Amino acid sequence: MTEYEYIVVGGGLAGLYTAHRASLYGKVALVTKEDIHESNSYYAQGGIAAVTDESDNPDEHYEDTIIAGRGLCEHDAVKILTEEAPIRIRELIDLGMEFDLDEEGALALGLEGGHHHKRILHAGGDSTGRMVTNFMIDRVMESPKIDIFTDHQAVSLLINEGGCYGVRTWNRSLNSEDVFVGRHIIMATGGSAALYSRTTNPRTTMGDGIAMCFQAGCKVRDMEFVQFHPTALYTQEADAFLISEAVRGEGAHLYNITGERFMLGEHELAELAPRDVVARRIFLEMRSLGDQFVYLSLAHLNPDDIRKRFPTISAKCSELGLDFSNRIPVAPAAHYTVGGVETDLHGKTSVKHLYVVGELASTGIMGANRLASNSLIECLVFGHRVVEDTVSNQGNHAPYGIITEPMPFPHDKTIYTSVKNSLAKLMMAHVGIIRNEPGLLETLERIKAIRQELGDVHTDLYKVFAEQLLIVAELITRGALERTESRGGHYREDFPHTDPKWAVHTVFRLQQSGN
Repeated sequence: MTEYEYIVVGGGLAGLYTAHRASLYGKVALVTKEDIHESNSYYAQGGIAAVTDESDNPDEHYEDTIIAGRGLCEHDAVKILTEEAPIRIRELIDLGMEFDLDEEGALALGLEGGHHHKRILHAGGDSTGRMVTNFMIDRVMESPKIDIFTDHQAVSLLINEGGCYGVRTWNRSLNSEDVFVGRHIIMATGGSAALYSRTTNPRTTMGDGIAMCFQAGCKVRDMEFVQFHPTALYTQEADAFLISEAVRGEGAHLYNITGERFMLGEHELAELAPRDVVARRIFLEMRSLGDQFVYLSLAHLNPDDIRKRFPTISAKCSELGLDFSNRIPVAPAAHYTVGGVETDLHGKTSVKHLYVVGELASTGIMGANRLASNSLIECLVFGHRVVEDTVSNQGNHAPYGIITEPMPFPHDKTIYTSVKNSLAKLMMAHVGIIRNEPGLLETLERIKAIRQELGDVHTDLYKVFAEQLLIVAELITRGALERTESRGGHYREDFPHTDPKWAVHTVFRLQQSGN
């Protein structure tokens, strides 16, 4: 066992930033299952939402977030996010981060869906996630107090009567177990949108952190709220490629295959309506016309300006033989896990000494639907709050235990691959943008059958990973079945209206559930 002050699991912006902050107070182990350049944060194009303009204010950012959350936001959490966001951005700039500037040298601010004010900071045009993540990677790598362990897949959390004291991992390079113990365990493993067959996420974003926290005794809530990004590039051969919300913020229009601009009259903000509204409308257009995509058109905009503003997207489209400055085929794809592991306002879970931050966490900010570009800023605001809380509890930690059971060796990866592929199709078909009771019940029955086929998970590490997928899929499906209404990122065609009595969270905990 290797001992540290802090164990941070996850190499996205939440993990990187939290590790950086934690290194000011102690030795840190940053543990990731992939290279630290492979994360949702790294591929985020849109930007970071924060009030930096004098004509804007945190109260307006707060109101936009509350509206997008459809009655399920925790107001204190949203207040913290919107009021502390400008402070964290200023600190990042002071640290050396360079955001895009306008011609006058001021921060260049964009507009995105659900926002009523330009407050989205960008870096490298449409490469904000990559630029900010790379900036934090550099800060982490230059710190002598941070040890980085890549190719280490977390398997389970170590829990005893005193709380969480460590993480068991599988070192994929050496095919051996590595155990990390520490005073403060911080999970930042991201969401679970790659459970779906069509997703904007890296294929490794499977919700394993959610499953591990659930197995450790944490409360998991609101998992039915899965945000589908309305505009992911559609091709028959390639994976879904995100077309940033900012493209519509710059004035792009949506047309169906017959040439109708269908978002007019659907919402006061038309193409800039909240993501759930746009994604659902696109889905219905495709279903009614029997198509696989709609068109995102920029033909009415200046092509040179568009290519300059979105160099990454433009280059990707050119690579695929598409003209981004004219029109491109798009369709929704699973993008963001709105729910997650329940935390307080300092990232603490219901398990002592275990913190969660980033997309993995359910802080109460997102409610039923995440407001565009609130995700990256949440990593900074709550990563900071997590570390500050550990400082005030520096002398407390769970006593380290003794591991007696060996970790099962990975033998047959085809088991895991088979389960993953089956769930991807199942979740997309029945637990996607539009759900109904028969489809949800069928999904639960199929999950039960797959679990029975899997057998004893303790015989093969790949079975352990497969069971993690099943846990997360079941949590999403049970939440969707339990919530007999439509709200935000959850839409039941058999219960198409929002029910005021359901302005509550769905909460699941191992061996017990409720709402």
